[in-house]
Amino acid sequence: MQHVRMVVWRAVYLGSGWCLVALTVCALGLLAGRWTGWWPSPYPEAVDLAGVPILLTYAVWMQQRVDRDKWNAARGDSPHRETSLEELDGLGHEEFEFAVRDLLRRDGLAAERVGGANDDVCDVRAVDLDRRIWAVQCKHRRDGTRGDAVDVRVVRELKGTAGEVHKATFAVIVTNGKFTSKAVPQARMLGVHLVGRNLLAQWASGRPLWELLEHVPPPLRHSADRRRVAT
Repeated sequence: MQHVRMVVWRAVYLGSGWCLVALTVCALGLLAGRWTGWWPSPYPEAVDLAGVPILLTYAVWMQQRVDRDKWNAARGDSPHRETSLEELDGLGHEEFEFAVRDLLRRDGLAAERVGGANDDVCDVRAVDLDRRIWAVQCKHRRDGTRGDAVDVRVVRELKGTAGEVHKATFAVIVTNGKFTSKAVPQARMLGVHLVGRNLLAQWASGRPLWELLEHVPPPLRHSADRRRVAT
């Protein structure tokens, strides 16, 4: 159901932009005819009342588009905050949770560490600008891939709490180690995303997390829009 709502929301969000463009073109035509007199309107006040707000809305929308382009250009030209796997390997488990939180914040999400004795299998909870909730379970291995592999039990536990308890759109397990051979197909079947050592290296090097996960579209809303992230 959450996936259906997300697809509908994305369709509405994308369609609203094109509707605004179409309304703006119509408003421009009506206002031009009204102000020049070549297309007199029987209801001139109604044209002004409707057309001017549409033009103002379009101007704000276009400014947001410009802000996005500038933000993307600045982000592309500047080095991303990078963390090496060696640094992550040297952290304690709690420090690793904070590091994952910081990576999510770098990607533009509102993220908080909630790990502890009663965390309901969620060490980091994050919300992106589309109000999608991310429930993240962190499994640090000091010996990296030589340490114990994350097993299928962790996958099932996160699946059991991500939706029911945390109302999460995405359930993610992050480790600097590896997963067992049973955990990988089980996670795929249950819709739990696995970030092992290789993906973690790419994420830590600067790529946003949603680019690395299958079937996770990027947020439609954007940091440059200056909208407050829902918490």
